[in-house]
Amino acid sequence: MTLGPAPSSAAAGTDWWTPGARPSPDSGINVTGEPFKGTNSAGEVRGFVDAHNHIMANEAFGGRLICGRPFAETGIADALKDCPEHYPDGSLAIFDYITKGGDGRHDPVGWPTFEDWPAYDSMTHQQNYYAWIERAWRGGQRILVNDLVTNGVICSVYFFKDRGCDEMTSIRLQARLTYAMQDYIDRQYGGTGKGWFRIVTDSAQAREVIEQGKLAVVLGVETSEPFGCKQVLDIAQCDKDDIDAGLDELYDLGVRSMFLCHKFDNALCGVRFDEGGLGTAINVGQFLSTGTFWKTEKCAGPQKDNPIGGAPSGAEEDLPPGTEVPEYDEDARCNVRGLTGLGEYAVRGLMQRGMMLEIDHMSVKATGRVLDIFEAEQYPGVLSSHSWMDLNWTERVYSLGGFVAQYMNGSEKFSTEAKRTDALRDKYGVGYGYGTDMNGVGGWPAPRGTGTSNPVKYPFTSVDGGAVLDRQTTGRRTWDLNADGAAHYGLVPDWIEDIRLVGGQDVVDDLFRGAESYLGTWGASESHRAGVNLAKGRSATASSSESNPFTSYAPGRAVDGDTGTRWASDWSDDQWLRVDLGSTRTVQRVTLDWERAYGASYRVELSTDGTAWQTAWSTTSGDGGLDTARFSATPARYVRVHGLDRGTDWGYSLREVGVYGG
Repeated sequence: MTLGPAPSSAAAGTDWWTPGARPSPDSGINVTGEPFKGTNSAGEVRGFVDAHNHIMANEAFGGRLICGRPFAETGIADALKDCPEHYPDGSLAIFDYITKGGDGRHDPVGWPTFEDWPAYDSMTHQQNYYAWIERAWRGGQRILVNDLVTNGVICSVYFFKDRGCDEMTSIRLQARLTYAMQDYIDRQYGGTGKGWFRIVTDSAQAREVIEQGKLAVVLGVETSEPFGCKQVLDIAQCDKDDIDAGLDELYDLGVRSMFLCHKFDNALCGVRFDEGGLGTAINVGQFLSTGTFWKTEKCAGPQKDNPIGGAPSGAEEDLPPGTEVPEYDEDARCNVRGLTGLGEYAVRGLMQRGMMLEIDHMSVKATGRVLDIFEAEQYPGVLSSHSWMDLNWTERVYSLGGFVAQYMNGSEKFSTEAKRTDALRDKYGVGYGYGTDMNGVGGWPAPRGTGTSNPVKYPFTSVDGGAVLDRQTTGRRTWDLNADGAAHYGLVPDWIEDIRLVGGQDVVDDLFRGAESYLGTWGASESHRAGVNLAKGRSATASSSESNPFTSYAPGRAVDGDTGTRWASDWSDDQWLRVDLGSTRTVQRVTLDWERAYGASYRVELSTDGTAWQTAWSTTSGDGGLDTARFSATPARYVRVHGLDRGTDWGYSLREVGVYGG
């Protein structure tokens, strides 16, 4: 085998997108035509966004869950081969038959025959070979988010592994190998920086890469216990110093977006449940890792977590004798665990670093608090990358300036969901994304069949019109989306063509605007600056203050900059808290961080003299938490929160009041 890229008889080297050297033998790309460059007439970049992929997941979960590698210095035969225990017939492909059903038996041979894998319904084989990603880039994709992923518990209970299960060790390795893959591709094109696969660490760099016609690769993180922040019997196993050190390390690795929780409740936040037997297995895994099962409660609003897994699972055999998975009320669909104090500290740490937060997998309660915080701070860096948030959050994400992508569903389901939210994208002037989640153990679009009335016809032209794509061939296997479904990453352009045929050009046009929208969210996150709280440290008075011999609930406690203190009124309605800003200022936003004793009906009132008051904002449906009142810019020296109707039997209690100008 050739070590690294070597001259290929097919590589002419005359076109910038054609490498002067390519490993031989290697996979076909099966695309002709120049990748589009530059911007459109409005100065915007174009291109598709995969907001959620796992290029290096073969290095996760102990290294033997996903078989095959995205590249190998020794060539494709070494990269695309099955795990040792899958030979000779897949009898020991335990995870394969757990996830796919049947007995797991398959032909383990990869290159050059690929008789049984990769396949749309095989979750244990490599789907992200670099040449397949190259085909997706040539077909119009311009942003790929590579989520570095692992799960220590899955690693620990899986039968086969060749390394330890520490999550951060795996994340570091995957980051290093992503950079190594960039170097590997660069060598094909003549040296550092010359390849099409470009890891980017800021939005300006990403924009420049896309304008050059290349693929901007963003690093993200999706783990269950980031920074070691697991919980055991509801006791956090990390502290603020661990979070700061962890965020700094990830930032230095080039990570710019991340999940704070994934699958298991941790010390930062509660998760959105998995359903069915998989949910039961994950609930068992949570207990084995933390000593606690998921706990549910009735939801406070229209948003709900997934129905909690209740179907039987073989994982229950791993529970200690006498321990059983709890039964759950059908009308209790929400996780009791939301965003913890440490979780809020991590959220604010991400904001300080201009990083983006993934809210998929967060419980409804945790997501609601995150959105409250971002709205209070006007921070746009929120992502939903693969359909794991309650869809009722969509407009709140868009109104912040966030970005939404849909899971790589079949073309019919994808198009239906895209059209459901089309009016919102028009309202906010944003594009759309997809999250392939390849190598992510999720399942991918099945074939619609060669006999359908509107199959993908090969060859077809890319959305921009500059490239022609034929069936993708690797070794002796040729894939056809109509017959094979979305078996690997090289079929992403074919899937987009299928969406065009099923859902229409408008859906694809929204996807093609995805790159500009994603960069808009990222760039606004980087440039965000915290507003100046005009109320902090100012004089405050109130209609009453609760008396307590051990602590003070005086009005000034709500403007001291410390969320650990609070003002509390007497236990009756018609109470108020007034803040003197010291001089007349222009005010247009007030934030209210309620303690459990909140106002169900209240007004935000303004005055220049402390005597004549005008209502700037009001609500009769307050639900506590962190509220943000926005209104037209108004001159005021005094700001008053006037409680009319309590949400509890207690009084009104505010941890902190923020007053902001423009």
